[in-house]
Amino acid sequence: MLIIANSLRELRFGELMEVYADSNAKKASDWPNLPRGFALQLAEQDFRQYLNDVFFRTPGAVCAIWEESGKYVSALRLEPYKDGLLLEALETAPMERKKGYAAALIHGVQGHLAAQRSVKLYSHVSRQNLASKRTHEKCGFTQISDHAVYINGSVDYRCCTLVYEA
Repeated sequence: MLIIANSLRELRFGELMEVYADSNAKKASDWPNLPRGFALQLAEQDFRQYLNDVFFRTPGAVCAIWEESGKYVSALRLEPYKDGLLLEALETAPMERKKGYAAALIHGVQGHLAAQRSVKLYSHVSRQNLASKRTHEKCGFTQISDHAVYINGSVDYRCCTLVYEA
């Protein structure tokens, strides 16, 4: 089931952190001199603060979650970008991967947005992340650039840009 959250209050934050467990573990490595558990808590606090103080203050920004059997299994963020929306931070909980939840989430978001207006979704995907590229392609995305230009104007040549139009 698709859940669209417009604020941090609408999220079950602990469950969201289970979805983003790998990203938070990677972020925790920013504090190599701290105990692992404490560094992970800092990474989760940074995530919460970003969502509350930056992301959800952006007009039109939403967090989309796929829930299966009452549990968050996949999530992404959407925010205004160029002439559409940027799909970012697509992730599935480690124990829930390879079950089609990321594709279900993207399809759910596409349907939700199409019901409101025509939709153009952009996504920046690491060229190394073949699973994510395949998922996006399965959901109708096509590659339009061999690099990513982020909202802040920075360019990443390790990523490509994909787009979906409906």
